[in-house]
Amino acid sequence: MVSSGEEPIGRRVARWRVRRRMTQQMLADRLGRSKSWVDKVERGVRSLDRYPVIQEVAEVLRVDSLALLGEGRPSPTSAGPPDGVDDIRAALARYDIRRQSASAAETTRHVGHAWLTYQHAQYAQVVRLLPGLLDAARGLRADAPGLLVQAYRITSSVLVKLGEADLGWLAADRAVAAAGGDRVLAASAAVSVGQALRALGRDRLALAVTTAATRRLAPASVHGALLIQGALAAAGCGDAGRSAELVERAAALAAGHGGRDDPHRTSFGPVAVELARVVAAVELGEAGAAVARHERAVGGEAWRGLPAEYRAAYLLDVARAYLMVGDLHGAGRTVVEADGVAPAEVRCRPVARTVLAEVARAHPAPAGVARLTRVIGLTR
Repeated sequence: MVSSGEEPIGRRVARWRVRRRMTQQMLADRLGRSKSWVDKVERGVRSLDRYPVIQEVAEVLRVDSLALLGEGRPSPTSAGPPDGVDDIRAALARYDIRRQSASAAETTRHVGHAWLTYQHAQYAQVVRLLPGLLDAARGLRADAPGLLVQAYRITSSVLVKLGEADLGWLAADRAVAAAGGDRVLAASAAVSVGQALRALGRDRLALAVTTAATRRLAPASVHGALLIQGALAAAGCGDAGRSAELVERAAALAAGHGGRDDPHRTSFGPVAVELARVVAAVELGEAGAAVARHERAVGGEAWRGLPAEYRAAYLLDVARAYLMVGDLHGAGRTVVEADGVAPAEVRCRPVARTVLAEVARAHPAPAGVARLTRVIGLTR
C-alpha cells in the first residue's frame, strides 16, 4: 500500500521509526507482532491498508495516522461516518433499561428491518435506529434473548464498518453474553466477535475465537461463517496452510448447504467461500492470485444475490489486490464499481479512504475516481 503522496506508506513507517530511535524489533515488540512483519511492511512486501492497524502503528510511533497516509487533516465538509455513533455508545453504556412497552413481535419486525437496512448499506439510517432498538431488545431479554443477540450483532457490524472496531468488539462481546447457554446464538455472536477482532488487527485472537466456536452445534450457515472468519484471520496471521484448511472445510459445508436458509444473516454459501479465497489471498500478500481468482468468482446469479454491503466490502478488498500488483486503473475501476453497488460502503468507511488516496495518484485518474475523491474530501 502506498500513501496519497509519492512515498510508500512503508517508507513513512521506517522514517518515523528511525526518527523515534526505534529498531524494527522494538517496533515489533510494541505492536505485538514479529520483526519480519515490520520488515515486510517497511519494504512494501506486506500491505498496510487496514485503517485500525495504521492507527495502531501511528500510536506506537506517536504520530497522527494521517502522517503515515501522507494526507493533511480532512476538510470538515468531507464525507465520512454518519453522525450518531455517540448515541450508540451511550445506548451501550445504559444498564438501567426497564421493561419496554414494545412487544416481542414489534421488536422482531424492527430487528428484521434493521438487518435489511444494514445489508442494503444504508448505514446512516441504521445508526439512527440502533439506540432505540438496543433499548427495546434489552427490555425483552428475558422473553426473547435472540432479539438482543441480533441487535448487538447489527450494532457490532455497522460500528466495524464505520471504523469504530473497538466499540464494535464491545457490542459483539455483549452478544455473546446475551446468548447465555444457547449454543446457536453463541456461535452466531462469535461470528461478530471474529469480524471485530480482525478489524482491530487482532487476527490471532480472531482465529482462536472462531475456531473454538466451530465446536458448538450450529446451523451450516453459522458454522460456515465461522470457518470463513477463521480462514481470513489465519491469512491475516500469515498462516497460509491453516487458512486453506479452513476454507476447504467451509467449501465442503457450502456444497451441501447451497446458501438457502440464512436466518442468522451470515450470507454463507458457495459464492461466499469463493470470495473468501480471494480475500484470504489478499491478506496473504498473494495479490496476483487474488486478482485472477476474482475474475472467476463474480458475475453469476449467486454473486448478484449477495447483500449490497457484502459485495461492496468484497470489492474494496479486491481493489487492494489491484493496488498490490500495481494496477491503479483496475483498483479505481473496482472502487467505482463498489460505489455503484453501495455508495455508503465507499463514502463512510476509513479503509475506502486509504484505497482511494492511492488510486488517485494515477495520471490521469481512472474514470469516476476524481469525483469520488472530491466527495470523500481527499481533494477539493
